[in-house]
Amino acid sequence: MPYFDVASSAPLHPVARQALLASLDEGWADPARLYKEGRRARLLLDAAREAAAQAVGCRPDELVFTSSGTRAVHSGIAGALAGRRRVGRHVVVSAVEHSAVLHSAADHESRDGAATQVPVDRSGRVNVAAYAEALRADTALACLQSANHEVGTVQPVAEVAEACRAAGVPLLVDGAQSLPWGPVAGDWSLLAGSAHKWGGPAGVGLLAVRKGVRFAAQGPLDERESGRAAGFENLPAIVAAAASLRAVHAEAAQEAVRLRELTERIRARVPQLVPDVAVVGDPERRLPHLVTFSCLYVDGETLLHELDRAGFSVSSGSSCTSSTLTPSHVLKAMGVLSEGNVRVSLPVGTSAEVVEEFLAVLPGVVGSVREKLGAPVAAVRPARAQSLVVDALGERCPIPVIELAKVIGDVPVGGTVTVLSDDEVAELDIRAWCHLQNQEYVGEEPADQGWAYVVRRLS
Repeated sequence: MPYFDVASSAPLHPVARQALLASLDEGWADPARLYKEGRRARLLLDAAREAAAQAVGCRPDELVFTSSGTRAVHSGIAGALAGRRRVGRHVVVSAVEHSAVLHSAADHESRDGAATQVPVDRSGRVNVAAYAEALRADTALACLQSANHEVGTVQPVAEVAEACRAAGVPLLVDGAQSLPWGPVAGDWSLLAGSAHKWGGPAGVGLLAVRKGVRFAAQGPLDERESGRAAGFENLPAIVAAAASLRAVHAEAAQEAVRLRELTERIRARVPQLVPDVAVVGDPERRLPHLVTFSCLYVDGETLLHELDRAGFSVSSGSSCTSSTLTPSHVLKAMGVLSEGNVRVSLPVGTSAEVVEEFLAVLPGVVGSVREKLGAPVAAVRPARAQSLVVDALGERCPIPVIELAKVIGDVPVGGTVTVLSDDEVAELDIRAWCHLQNQEYVGEEPADQGWAYVVRRLS
């Protein structure tokens, strides 16, 4: 069964498996002890740290291993903010950061801190000038992911790092998605990563803190990992994580070229094969293995289940796959369609034949889901009224958009359709529908229940 979700978690790399099994026999002792078993464990830990630091692009004494990538982000942000508390309590993040970063920023705000979110364009990329403008005299820390986990857009880390350096503000980079492809460029100050993103075992993260960065580890002090990661080191997993990181870097250049060709094929072919589809994310400055698209008039959860039944494991940022029914904060910040969202992230070694199989299956799956939901079929109809009202109260995505699409042809060019909806995703998806269908989103206003969204027919 093809697995197309390495952006969530990559299969264990063969090198990681070998290193893990070997170190289970050799690395079980306490590396802090002086007897021979402890010394042997210490040698393994030091070698793993040196290998990981070389792959990351930092000094070995700047890198510590944590219990996860999320823990690395949380510890990095907390330590940097505490180390610079005399400067101020303001943090800058992009609007599309991983939830681990946004949750840390929200927690900081709840403790009388301040946070600024820098918006992104429709490709999901921050503007360097806008990011620089968000830096203030009391900014203690700035955060920017190296590449987005949902749409693959690569961020201008080097340029933002230069702006942060000029302002005297350290930059923390969430490098989880891009580390499998090589070191993160730029003069960053702190960097976090997660082993299961590059084929290492889950439960291992890394945090690099450059020399000279003011950093005060939070929580009870611990002698492990320079006091920055408490608890006994999971040495076999750490060794496997470092070994697999070196292994994926050795094959990264060749695989990047090959996988980029496959994702380019998906980007080009999906809109040709499936009508009313938007491919999202930067078409050029993106990760080589990841492509995301959204399908109008499709329930994201049903679509993913049907693709799973067809033999393909993919992910989604659609609100329809969430128990909270809230849209992906990434897609929302980009202002793009969230319904029927599919993220394809190809593992190393994916063949062209498997991609062709996916492209062959996708149109039928999307078509069947649309048919079940009663999606509109293009037809020429005489206009009936200058304006219409669609009552979609109580309905969830993608029903409000489906109902809008069904009646837009019933008003003349220049006429309006008002959609009544209490689904918080409706505004985002109606705006995105207008963008895709070349119609005008007039605006919204409170209704007796929910909101009234007004669309003007342009064609």
